[in-house]
This record gives sequence, structure tokens and C-alpha cells, in this order.
Amino acid sequence: MIKRIDAGARMSEAVIHDGRIYLAGQVPETDGADIQTQTREALAAIDELLAQAGSDKTHILQAQIFLADMADFAGMNEAWDAWVVAGKAPARATLQAALARPEWKVEILVTAVVAS
Repeated sequence: MIKRIDAGARMSEAVIHDGRIYLAGQVPETDGADIQTQTREALAAIDELLAQAGSDKTHILQAQIFLADMADFAGMNEAWDAWVVAGKAPARATLQAALARPEWKVEILVTAVVAS
């Protein structure tokens, strides 16, 4: 069975299947804010979606972080390091990419296990 969270015509914010939750890329709420603020906002959106599925950040298997500019890598990592649970960090990749909106500095995509 497949369950969709916040399903729209184009995409769902998350899809749950076979004990895993796949999140769409989460982006910041505040256009043009600094990288730490934008990263915290994207991570808060991830927390919210995982909670809706009965999971949390300690169950994340993999994270893919897309930065508009790799010069923001250190600032993003500061916000990430404050958020991630010590000893529970997921596998992670960080890439530079052109994001859908020029005001966004970061987009984060995760896959997690639904907590039992």
C-alpha cells in the first residue's frame, strides 16, 4: 500500500511505502534569508513531515543536500550539525545545483524508515 502526504496534482510532499518515507525536496520559507536560516527552515519542514508519518530524524537513512552555491557549505553544516542527533547521522551527499527559485540557497531531500 502507498500513502501520500500533501498530495497535489504535480507532486506529493512525502510518500510512504514498505516501511519507508520518501520526502520531496524541502525548501526554506524565507526567500533570500542567510544559509543558516534557510537550512533550519528546510530541516523544520523535514521534522514536520516525518512526524506526520510517525517517524523522526533519528530514522533518516539518507539525505541529499542541494546548495545553490558551495560557498554556503560551512554555514549549512553549522545548521545541520546543530540539528542532527549525535550518533544518528544519515548517509549524506551535498551537491551544488541550480534550484527552482533563485531566492533559495538550499533544498534537502531525505528518505527515512517509518518508526515502529
